[in-house]
Amino acid sequence: MAEVKISAEVRSEFGKGAARRTRRANKVPAVIYGHGADTVHVTLPGHDLMMALKTANALISLDIDGRKELVIPKAVQRNAIRGHIEHVDLLAVKRGEKVTVEVAVHTEGELAPGANLLENVLNTLTVEAEATHIPESVTVSVAGLGAGDSIVAKDVPLPSGTTLVTDEDAVVIQVLAAQAEEPSAEEAEAAEGAEG
Repeated sequence: MAEVKISAEVRSEFGKGAARRTRRANKVPAVIYGHGADTVHVTLPGHDLMMALKTANALISLDIDGRKELVIPKAVQRNAIRGHIEHVDLLAVKRGEKVTVEVAVHTEGELAPGANLLENVLNTLTVEAEATHIPESVTVSVAGLGAGDSIVAKDVPLPSGTTLVTDEDAVVIQVLAAQAEEPSAEEAEAAEGAEG
């Protein structure tokens, strides 16, 4: 995963009014915590942050007044209507340190012939990985699976250095047989009328 570099400024104003002023300047208020250090309040450039967060579990190298800090996003608050980032919580990490994150599960391949439906029971898996080598996602093959087949967490291939935290027997994907729709009362009466 690529490391994204963003310049940050220490924030000295707090409260709703200060946050609104920050957002009007196209900046995002953020909080950095972790490693038992004091919480640091910063502002980040809105566009740079939005671009960095397009990648799941982005590793961000912050330049805070000349001091470098490596962080990953932990919680992102977005405006419900416009979708703009309103606030972000960042977790300070160190190179070589293991972190627990959620990664998206993607599928590839074609199911066995027939009217089968693929159900993603879990869209993400919780894994532990080195902070600078967090996978963006994991991919599992569903090729040839038929109705009644399933894939559990321990069967999902993980990149080296990544360990599964999710219960290994948790069902991630299952294949269901398509259910025929029940005929409506009118269709059933019409069928009986045609028979009789």
